[in-house]
Amino acid sequence: MTLRLGVVLPTFNERKNLRGMVERLDAALAGIPWEVIVVDDNSPDGTADEARAIAQDDPRVRVIQRIGRRGLSSAAIEGMCATAAPVVAVMDADHQHDPALLPGMLAAIESGNHDLAYASRFAEGSSTEEWGRPDRVKASNLANRIANKVTGVELSDPMSGYFMLRTEVLRADAHRLSGVGFKILLDILATVEAPLRIKEFPMNFAARAEGESKLDRTVVFEFLVGLYDKWLGRIIPTRFALFGTVGALGVFVQLGVLWIMLHLVFGERFVYGNWDESTTFNVANTVAAVVAMTFNFVLNNELTYSDKRLRGLGPVLKGWAQFALTCSLGLLTNVGSAAVLKGMGINDVVAVIAGIVLGSVWNFALSNKFVWGKY
Repeated sequence: MTLRLGVVLPTFNERKNLRGMVERLDAALAGIPWEVIVVDDNSPDGTADEARAIAQDDPRVRVIQRIGRRGLSSAAIEGMCATAAPVVAVMDADHQHDPALLPGMLAAIESGNHDLAYASRFAEGSSTEEWGRPDRVKASNLANRIANKVTGVELSDPMSGYFMLRTEVLRADAHRLSGVGFKILLDILATVEAPLRIKEFPMNFAARAEGESKLDRTVVFEFLVGLYDKWLGRIIPTRFALFGTVGALGVFVQLGVLWIMLHLVFGERFVYGNWDESTTFNVANTVAAVVAMTFNFVLNNELTYSDKRLRGLGPVLKGWAQFALTCSLGLLTNVGSAAVLKGMGINDVVAVIAGIVLGSVWNFALSNKFVWGKY
């Protein structure tokens, strides 16, 4: 029988949910030739191994285990490009998305009347009661309104993670998709130039079967990053913009620590030795720069390089040391130029900001390569 449908399951720590989801797919798609592509971001709970174990008995199950890269959107793109099926669906593996909708969605696509079908949490006839998260419902409604403005397409749930389309439509614009964030449908709607004929299916959005959501802490941040990437990502690369934003926050940290050092630690009553004003400033600014550098490392590790995040005490300490080493020239440029400007009678704040700007590009280039890259 000719393959008709590919189902992509992006996963991270979904080992306990996977076998049950494959069983539900088998029941829902009876009589339809299908395959499922599990795209796993090297889950520490052994999700990829579980998928391979299932595949031993069911050749319709395929596995892509990604090493050194993470992200739901990019995983979905890889999975959709990997299937040979003419139609591909993306859904969660945690049982919040009902596989029973797949046959109807497939019929809508194969009829030729629709290019994309998606399951909506907010369409007439849908429900989020089983989800049990009214706070997330309100946040999703707000995000949907913003997303509609960005895409220019009026949908009840453009932030849905459960949709289906022809693979040829996806592949035609796959190279233009950002792969940033976690809402791949929003990325597709904002990227594809030709208007898509869309079919909406109401969905009863269920609670997770096992495990905890991985989106709670980063959902707002990744949503905003996705919007930025669609608006300005081709002008100022998203990663560099995030790095620069973290650096801007580091400016305030450095200025704050500098003020504390000059007024509380090295105040008139606490001057040690025979330091003059210039030496006191240089020492205080060096301490402030090191604190700001540590602050920048932590935020960049959590946000800017969330897809390459260093985890565990050992890797984090090693990463901090590498960050400090690769940024050493930037730090010397930062402190040295500020010292020169201070000696010329320039205001303290202006001198410090100038030093930060001069060292920022160097910091990004080497950090991107040596700390979170592969060298």
